[in-house]
Amino acid sequence: MATGSFSVGDVNFGDGELSFLLGPCVVESSQHALYMAQEINDICKHAGVGFVYKSSFDKANRSSIDSFRGDGMEFGLGVLAQVKEEIGVPVITDIHEPWQAEKVAEVADILQIPAFLCRQTDLLIAAAKTGKAVNVKKGQFLSPWDAKNIVEKLQAAGCDKILLTERGASFGYNNLVVDMRSFPVMRSFGVPVVFDVTHSLQLPGGLGKATGGQSEYIEDFARAGVACGVDAVFMEVHDDPAKAPSDGPNQLPLSRLEKLLTKLKQIHEVVNEG
Repeated sequence: MATGSFSVGDVNFGDGELSFLLGPCVVESSQHALYMAQEINDICKHAGVGFVYKSSFDKANRSSIDSFRGDGMEFGLGVLAQVKEEIGVPVITDIHEPWQAEKVAEVADILQIPAFLCRQTDLLIAAAKTGKAVNVKKGQFLSPWDAKNIVEKLQAAGCDKILLTERGASFGYNNLVVDMRSFPVMRSFGVPVVFDVTHSLQLPGGLGKATGGQSEYIEDFARAGVACGVDAVFMEVHDDPAKAPSDGPNQLPLSRLEKLLTKLKQIHEVVNEG
């Protein structure tokens, strides 16, 4: 594989591959997680693409004190371990504090650093030292060229499996915009780049005590990102977004997933023909 590319299980990142990070925003129950993981796995196999199952054990940056965060680390990691064992897919989940890294690394194949925490040096170093792959979401406040510092911090701490994720930049209040220049800029750092489609369509705090979203544009954004040459696509997927306890307005309905993955694979193949 090319410099900067790597594999997690059977899923390849970089080196001309197009892979996916998919799953519901937060761990809701073991039954729901196993159902979603199995459904997504079946769809991905049929579409011929690799995926890592994504779900957070804690949503620490919710809009309101009353917002659902999850049922805790022990419960969430237990469910993700179940998903790995029973469905046989790798998993990715967020960490928010350095002390969480080692514990989460016992289960997760990729540790994810949330966008608001992408400059937290101690958190990055703790994640790097676990030896696991690390996915860092570029903050809404950060330019793509400044993300090179993130890569250098992780590399200095010994991490050689790095993903950088674009998830939109703040554009006034309660809105985000994606600068397509960020994809080639961040890929120039020698690491695979991910497009977080669904979070790029958030309207942060747009519902007052909750975040809004524009899921009707998911397919448009995803097609544009793949055409621009990203290495992976991140999308939160839910079987019933209207009832999701977190990020419902910007999650992709499960019923729309297979058609979209098939189209994205086709676009990727056309882009890489040359």
